[in-house]
Amino acid sequence: MNTADKHYKFINSRTGYVIYYHSLVSSLSAEEMKAELEKIKAQVAIKNDIYQETVYWEEIKDDE
Repeated sequence: MNTADKHYKFINSRTGYVIYYHSLVSSLSAEEMKAELEKIKAQVAIKNDIYQETVYWEEIKDDE
């Protein structure tokens, strides 16, 4: 179990629905993490046939 992973959800801003979940290792630098998230964002947009600008990500926090 790797609890140091960061979990993200990708959301369609037009509908407000989560369309994809992804996890990254927290050992990546901020630049590497952003680059990876941008790459995943592009893939999600293509797969769902929507504009890339319509998709955004949020980190899933365990604050509950």
